[in-house]
Amino acid sequence: MREIIFDTETTGFDPATGDRLVEIGCIELINRVPTGQTFHAYFNPQRAMPAAAEAVHGLSDIFLSDKPLFRDGVDALLAFLGDSPLVAHNAKFDFGFLNHELKLIARDPISFDRMIDTVAIARSLHPGAKHSLDALCTRYGIDRSHRVKHGALLDAELLAQLYIELTGGRQIGLTLAQEAGDAPASKERGPVPTVRPLRAARPHRASIEELERHKAFVATLEKPLWLAGPAA
Repeated sequence: MREIIFDTETTGFDPATGDRLVEIGCIELINRVPTGQTFHAYFNPQRAMPAAAEAVHGLSDIFLSDKPLFRDGVDALLAFLGDSPLVAHNAKFDFGFLNHELKLIARDPISFDRMIDTVAIARSLHPGAKHSLDALCTRYGIDRSHRVKHGALLDAELLAQLYIELTGGRQIGLTLAQEAGDAPASKERGPVPTVRPLRAARPHRASIEELERHKAFVATLEKPLWLAGPAA
């Protein structure tokens, strides 16, 4: 099964007030295993970058000034997404911006039926806990030491690791890949689990013959400890 993990960076929180998409990063998974195929693009938002947003992702007006418009990169993006399920953290936010950009250029929106929200998954698994990407990476031991600022492709890479953990861990991906007839797992991916046949429980009650042999053996013991008096 093909899935796309993606993340976006924007000029703010609400496309309805004029905020725009400025970066998108996508990671391809097949049967919960990253394939190495990615898509990454920056877009010129045609508006000034608020200082608060730039402090989060570091994308300045000068940096984005020579980047293509969304309309110029949309075909390559949609080709990479295909018709696969799309996984994002707080996915309504990312879907909202992506569909807003599609609406601005009169393109069809992406159906919310394709949306998989890792925040919702995390809430069901860890109710009452913190569900930010940073907090969940810490919970699952995912290294994010190289994440100084937010970045769409970097965050998508972290989210891909987190999604695998939230949905059963890396082992589930290996098992599904084997069932699909793919090549055996490499050393980097870890060993393929060995399937052993179920064995019936062994009888654990001593037979009459065994009890008699034990009684005869005990009778041969000289001064067994359990018959000795208390120590002086």
